Amino acid sequence: MNKPNRNQDALNYHSKGRPGKIQVVPTKPTNSQRDLTLAYSPGVAQPCLRIADNVDDVYKYTAKGNLVGVISNGTAVLGLGNIGPEASKPVMEGKGLLFKIYADIDVFDLEVNATTVDEFVAIVRALEPTFGGINLEDISAPSCFEIERRLKASMKIPVMHDDQHGTAIISGAALLNACEIQGKKLDKIKMVVNGAGAAAVSCSKMYLNLGVKKENLVMFDVNGLITPSRTDLGEIQMEFATTRKDANTLAEAMKNADVFVGLSAGNVVSADMLKSMAKNPIVFAMANPDPEIAYETAIHTRKDILMATGRSDYPNQVNNVLGFPYIFRGALDVRATAINEEMKIAAVKAIADMAKKTIPETVNLAYNTTTLKFGRDYIIPKPMDPRLITEVSAAVAKAAIDSGVARKIITDWDAYNEELRGRIGTNDKLLRNLTNKARQSTKRIVFAEADTYKILRAAQIVKEENIAIPILLGNCKKIKHIMRENDIELGDVTIIDPNEACEHIDEYADYLYNKRQRRGITLFESKKLLRDRNYYGACMVQFGEADALISGLTKDYATTIRPALQIIGTEEGVKRVAGMYMMITRNGPIFFGDTTVNVNPSVQELVDITVLMEHTVRQFNIIPRIAILSYSNFGSNDGLIPEKTREAVRILHERYPEMIVDGDMQANFALNADLLADNFPFSTLKGRPANTLIFPNLESGNIAYKLLQEMGGAEAVGPILLGLKKPVHVLQLGSSVREIVNMITIAVVDAQVKGA
Repeated sequence: MNKPNRNQDALNYHSKGRPGKIQVVPTKPTNSQRDLTLAYSPGVAQPCLRIADNVDDVYKYTAKGNLVGVISNGTAVLGLGNIGPEASKPVMEGKGLLFKIYADIDVFDLEVNATTVDEFVAIVRALEPTFGGINLEDISAPSCFEIERRLKASMKIPVMHDDQHGTAIISGAALLNACEIQGKKLDKIKMVVNGAGAAAVSCSKMYLNLGVKKENLVMFDVNGLITPSRTDLGEIQMEFATTRKDANTLAEAMKNADVFVGLSAGNVVSADMLKSMAKNPIVFAMANPDPEIAYETAIHTRKDILMATGRSDYPNQVNNVLGFPYIFRGALDVRATAINEEMKIAAVKAIADMAKKTIPETVNLAYNTTTLKFGRDYIIPKPMDPRLITEVSAAVAKAAIDSGVARKIITDWDAYNEELRGRIGTNDKLLRNLTNKARQSTKRIVFAEADTYKILRAAQIVKEENIAIPILLGNCKKIKHIMRENDIELGDVTIIDPNEACEHIDEYADYLYNKRQRRGITLFESKKLLRDRNYYGACMVQFGEADALISGLTKDYATTIRPALQIIGTEEGVKRVAGMYMMITRNGPIFFGDTTVNVNPSVQELVDITVLMEHTVRQFNIIPRIAILSYSNFGSNDGLIPEKTREAVRILHERYPEMIVDGDMQANFALNADLLADNFPFSTLKGRPANTLIFPNLESGNIAYKLLQEMGGAEAVGPILLGLKKPVHVLQLGSSVREIVNMITIAVVDAQVKGA
C-alpha cells in the first residue's frame, strides 16, 4: 500500500474550499439596514471624529489594539531561501493563524516587494496607524538587523523580528533549565555556537544577557571561526569574534565545551566531537529538518547528554510558538511602545519557570504520555500548554510597565489573567472559583476504582493542588505498581483493600444488614457485598471515615449508584435522585438535567428534578433561569411531552412563585433571549437566556449534552448526582483525568455544603 502523498496533502489543505488559511470575520452585527448604517455611512463618522480629536481613541473604536502586521519580503523563507514575497504568503498566513489560535491576536499578513533596507523601512513605517504591533518575518541577514533597528527607533508600537528573538527567547529558557539540571553555572560554561545568521546572533546576545561570559563563547559560520581578521562579515557578527588559538575548527572548539548551540545545517557534528565535550554536555541542535547531529546518535553516544532540537518528534523542541504570540499579547495589552530587553528576559524566565510546575493533564493527553516532568527530557513547556497565555503574557506586560514602555497600566492582575484565559476559549471561571472554594477546606475523597491510572493521576493532581485528600480502595500491590510505572507520587496516602481484613468491616456489615434485612439481605450477604468497593466506599462516607465517594470510571451507572442509594439514601424531603451536567461554554455554564437517571419522568418527577436542579445551581452562586424543554412553544403543539412539561411548569409557578422557570419551549428559544422576547414577550425568562435546561426525558438530555460536548466544543462536567444525603458522584464511563479532577472538585464543594 502506497504511503499518502504528503506534498499533495499540503497542497490540498491550502487550496480546497476557501483558498488559504485565514479570513476576516465581522465582530459586530450586520443583519439589518440599521447595523450597516452604524458600521459604515453615516454612523462611522462618529468614531472618526472622536479619533480626529484624540488619536489614542483609535484603540477604543477600532481593532488596532489587537492587530499585528506579519510582514515579509520573502528573502529568507524557512529553509527555502529567497523565493519572493508571493511565495512567502502561505508562511505569513500560517503565522497569522498561530497568533490567533494561541493568543487571540488578529493579523493582516503583508508580503512586500521591497528588497532594500530603505524601501522596506519606509513601507512598514508608513503602516504604523494601522497596526498595534509589527512582527517581521523571513527577512535575510544582514538586512534584517538594520531593518529592525531602524523600525524600533522610529515607531511607537512594538516591533520584533521573530526569526531573531523568538528562538533566542525559547532557547534562553531552555538554557537556564538545562544548566540547572546538568549542574552548570552560566558564568562558567564554555559555549560553541555554530551559525552566524539572524537567529544565532540574537541567541548569543540573549545568552550573554543571561550571564554567559563573552570570552567563553565562540561562533562559527559556514566559512569557519569568527575572528577579528575576518573581512567577509558584518559588524553584528564581528561582535562575537574571538582571539582564542585553541578553537580554529569546530572539532577543536568542541573539546571540553559545556554547551553546543546549532543554528546551521544538518549533520555537521560527529559522534567523536560529542565525546570530546565536557561532562554532562548540553546540545541544542536546532537545524531543521535535520539537526546538526541526529538525536538518536547523540543520546547513544553520551548517556549524560541533555539535548534539544527544533523538531516536534523529539523531546525539548525549541519552538517559537512558545513565545511570540504571548509576547505580543502582553505588549498589546499595555499598549507598549516597544518590545525591549526587559520584556524578552521576562518571557525567558516565565517559560523556564513553567517547566518546573506540575504538568496539566490536558498536556499529557495532547502528547499521548503520562510521564512529563521537569528533567532532561522536559526543560521547556509544550506548545499545547494552556498556561502559556497567562504566564508569559502577564510577565511581559508587567515588564513593560516596570520598564516604562507601557501606555496602559494594569492594576488588577487576577482580572487580567481571567481575560487572557477567556481569549483562548477556556471560559471555566466557575470551575476555577469552585477549585478555590475546595481549597479553603479540603475533604477526604474515597476512590472506589483506585487501581486505574486515570484515578491515580487525578488523585495526585488534587493532592498536589490541595483540593482533596485521596483515600484509595483496591489491591495495594496493583495500586503501588501503577504508581511506580507512571511516576505517580502520593506520599503517605491511605490504601484499603475491602477483600482483606478491614478495621470497620463488621460495623459496616451490621449497618447494611439492619437497613436491608427486610429487602432479602442476610448478614452473610452484607459482609459479601462489602467486598464490592462501591459498597465499602459508601459505608465509609456514611460513617464519616470519608467525606465523599467517587466511582463509575469502569462500571455502569446503575451498578455504581445502587450501593449509594441503599446505604446513604436521599436527602430529607427528596423522593428521587437526578443527574446533572454542567456544560462549560464560551457563553458561560449551562446546566442540563436529567441526563443520567430518570428515563421518562412523570409530571411530578419533572417538578422534583427541577427543584433539585434549582437548589444545586444556587449553590454555585448562580441564579437559575430554568427552561423546561419540549418540541413545542407554549402550547403550539399537542402531545404527551408538551402536555407533561406544561403541567410541570404550572405546578412550579403555583408552588414556587419565586423560581424563574418557564416552558414548554424549544431549546433555541430558551437560549436566544432576543428570539424569545420577539415571539413570546410574556415569558418569565424574558430579558436573558436560560442557564438551566430541564429535558422531558433521559434520551433527549443525554443526546443533547453529548452533541454539545463533541460538536459544540463545550466541556462537560458531570454527571453530578443530586438528592443524596451525602456526596457520592458517579463518573462518566471512560472519563478523562481532567474530567475526574473536575468531579473531585465538585464533590469537595458538595461535602462542604452538606457539612461533611
